[in-house]
Amino acid sequence: MYPGLVLVLLLLAAPAAWSLSPNAEEIRSAKQYLAPVISSEAERLPFSFTYGGRPSAELLPRWKRKQTKRSSGGRTLHKVTWTDAGTGLELRCEAVEYRDFPTVEWTLYFRNTGAADTPILEGIQALDTTIQRGSGEEFLLHHNVGSPNSQRDYAPLETPLGPGAVKKVSAAGGRPTNTDLSYFNFAWGNQGLILAVGWPGQWASEFARDKGTGLHLRAGQELTHFTLHPGEEVRTPLIALQTWQGDWLRGQNLWRRWMMAYSMPKPGGRLPKPMMLASSSRAYQEMIGADEASQIMHIDRYLAEGFKLDYWWMDAGWYPQQHGWPQVGTWEPDPKRFPRGLKPISDHAHSRGVKTLLWFEPERVAEDTWLSNNHPEWILGGKKGGLLNLGNPDAWKWLVEHIDGVLTQNGIDLYRQDFNMDPLDLWRKNDAPDRQGITENKHVVGYLAYWDELRRRHPKMLIDSCASGGRRNDLETMRRAVPLWRSDYAYEPLGHQGMTYGLSMWLPYHGTGTVASTKASYYGGGISPVEPYAFWSNAAPSLGCGVDIREKGLDYATLRKLYSEWRKTSPLYYGDYYPLTPCSYAEDAWMAWQFNRPEKGDGMVQAFCHANCAGDTLTVTLRDLDPEAAYTVQQVDGTPVVRAAGRLLMETGLAVRIPDKPGAAVLTYRRSATP
Repeated sequence: MYPGLVLVLLLLAAPAAWSLSPNAEEIRSAKQYLAPVISSEAERLPFSFTYGGRPSAELLPRWKRKQTKRSSGGRTLHKVTWTDAGTGLELRCEAVEYRDFPTVEWTLYFRNTGAADTPILEGIQALDTTIQRGSGEEFLLHHNVGSPNSQRDYAPLETPLGPGAVKKVSAAGGRPTNTDLSYFNFAWGNQGLILAVGWPGQWASEFARDKGTGLHLRAGQELTHFTLHPGEEVRTPLIALQTWQGDWLRGQNLWRRWMMAYSMPKPGGRLPKPMMLASSSRAYQEMIGADEASQIMHIDRYLAEGFKLDYWWMDAGWYPQQHGWPQVGTWEPDPKRFPRGLKPISDHAHSRGVKTLLWFEPERVAEDTWLSNNHPEWILGGKKGGLLNLGNPDAWKWLVEHIDGVLTQNGIDLYRQDFNMDPLDLWRKNDAPDRQGITENKHVVGYLAYWDELRRRHPKMLIDSCASGGRRNDLETMRRAVPLWRSDYAYEPLGHQGMTYGLSMWLPYHGTGTVASTKASYYGGGISPVEPYAFWSNAAPSLGCGVDIREKGLDYATLRKLYSEWRKTSPLYYGDYYPLTPCSYAEDAWMAWQFNRPEKGDGMVQAFCHANCAGDTLTVTLRDLDPEAAYTVQQVDGTPVVRAAGRLLMETGLAVRIPDKPGAAVLTYRRSATP
């Protein structure tokens, strides 16, 4: 099924090589952002707020200060508190520095320790600092589109920030990556700074260039204007900063390595493995009409066709509903279709070596469901439905106990949470004039605490984060979950090539599904030709199979071959990531990238020739190989291609010929002896 690949060596200029081991200067540079916190330089703190009409820079030097420090596991946690003796407001900064990465982070907590309501606390900026460039190049901001459900989801963006420029980026509707990712890489000269805003709510940022050499960075919850009641506490977004030297892609790979080391979920103490998932075809429709027998039949059909499933995916519609899957709020298996619950399905899957995944959407509540009928006081929107208020302690406790019970009783191995609504209007309508932003803050805290409690009770369970696709992929969420369905814009090859291209810069692990055809619809069904181009365009660290397994006439031999090749190459997605071409959705363009594991001496190149691309050959130069070692390059099916020195592969190009249009090529390489 693969066209012949002809590879030749062509002389090209190669980028400079930079070690991916953080150097001491980078780590010192990162620590400078925490230095004012640790050393009590209150007038230079990297955050700000206004309290009782007075700026924090004026207030904090007069407040009582206390500091503690604790180190473990490569990290040092600094807790610094400032307390206003007059009103009892306590500010606590929990800051972390990493000994083996040029990364620091902090979160602020405000608590009223007094006996009366505080004055108004407002304009809280979790980040408020200025970076300076030298005499080198001007500031250039690398950032990405979020997941608005379009072909351009996660597309890379570049914004020059010259003198006087102001760039504002924010969440939309209360979902953090609705329109833009909350991750940024500021580059100037041969150095830069990465910023991530961890807030699964309505964050906002502003990057303002002065007329000199400075760039002022501000970020925080978009609206904060509230008094705190006695004993009440709120928090800010998490701010993470990472410095880097070299080129900006080295910075991205330092970030990926830090994510894998410290900021990804590790159920059972390990990073999630690349996984293959499957559901019944036309997932939403099938689960609405599904029953125990149909689910078991589908599992057995996949296994009978030779597909080794890691998880059986049970999506929306397994609960009682009269008006379609969006009628959520009764979190029990439908007794008419599943009189024994979902446990028999899980038991059958487990007996065949397959785990189970179950979809929930607990925050959105529809009318005429158990929650809206029995506890309208928990819902922002009341009996007509709306948002389950996770800032309400009673609602939070019920949700934890009930969902934990559903997971345990039904033998579910992976918890999938969706969020198909914008909560911002409901949050703000619930706020009094002197409590603006408080409902959002408490909901966000409750949402994160809910997941933390589920993970405490199920330490080996992975959580899948979904919000109409990838609209909730902020750093705090990604510390607890992975996005197995990165976008609701499904299957189309050009869009998903762009998603892998852009999202891989920030998240080492993400997933989508494939029907392995450019001619099949979102809901699958029917018999369509199996196309390697469509399959590899959608390939990702986690990959769902969406073909209609009931169809006996599908080209299962080719599907098995493709999934076998994906299995073989999927661990390489945890390598360093390098785009090898610009990101383009044009029908006459090429796309290519490299995943490289220098410590193991292997990697892969994925290349795509679009339908009308000029010529049949793409020349790429590889990154970060051992220049003195020899590398054996082969096609993904194991066919040998070429053996060449790392220096040649980096300094003289590797030309990939793909005669079919559209077409895909997947090449793997491994370091051997010296040439």
